[in-house]
Amino acid sequence: MNADRFGIGWRPRLAAGILSHLDRLDVVEVIADDYFHAARDQRRALRTLAAQVPITLHGVSLGMASTVPVEAKRLGQMVRLCEEVKPTFWSEHLAFVRGGGIEIGHLAAPPRTEATIEGALANLARAKRIVGVAPQVENVATLIEPPGSDRDEAAWLSAIIRNSESDLLLDLHNLHANALNFGFDAPEFIARIPIERVATIHLAGGKWIGPQGTQRLLDDHLHDVPDPVYELLAAVAARAPQALTVILERDGNFPSIASLLAQVDRAREAVARGRADSRALLPAREEAA
Repeated sequence: MNADRFGIGWRPRLAAGILSHLDRLDVVEVIADDYFHAARDQRRALRTLAAQVPITLHGVSLGMASTVPVEAKRLGQMVRLCEEVKPTFWSEHLAFVRGGGIEIGHLAAPPRTEATIEGALANLARAKRIVGVAPQVENVATLIEPPGSDRDEAAWLSAIIRNSESDLLLDLHNLHANALNFGFDAPEFIARIPIERVATIHLAGGKWIGPQGTQRLLDDHLHDVPDPVYELLAAVAARAPQALTVILERDGNFPSIASLLAQVDRAREAVARGRADSRALLPAREEAA
């Protein structure tokens, strides 16, 4: 098994801290959309970063999980950026962001139906054809159950992963939030999805919103990673035989770089614990077989 990798999402406010501690990071994730129309000096700085540390490109606006085809122009922008910085991989969300000429301005969970599965599969195939490599795809958080759904999230997500060439970027705080908001079991979700296709993990934090009794956990990327998310990370590591790339996301309310690096280190510890648990159970599994 290749080594697990641990990193952080690039944000301008974190630039000095990240560049000063590249020895403690294996990878840096960059929001691709921030550079589609960036000035020449900004793209040059991104190339310099890519020469210093492996980077990944993470998209936020393609709208992969839609019956509407992803726009070729947007995929072309991703092609040019990939050619320029040569990322380890690129990724996008399984969400929709537009339809009928209307931009909704954020990532939304589509109805979980056969139609959106087919739409996502067509978009992923188109993305691979244009960009040259299939993206990893990420599960999204939602504050409402998508209207019109005829299956749960685990079944919908699994159908897309199993029938595409895209691996899964499993956002564990998104999973944690959805499980709490809609009353399902997050470890059971992990047991149901094709764990061997999980390539990358996102970690983040959020906050509770809404009146008492009807609160929802909002995935806002403005808070530290909560304890249950680290437990989910250990559970994934115990099940997944493949190497994992684990990325800490933080979009604002930034703590010190020391605090963020401590969270990255705690992720390392959670993965190591999960790997150790898996090895401890291996003799029992072999004996049972």
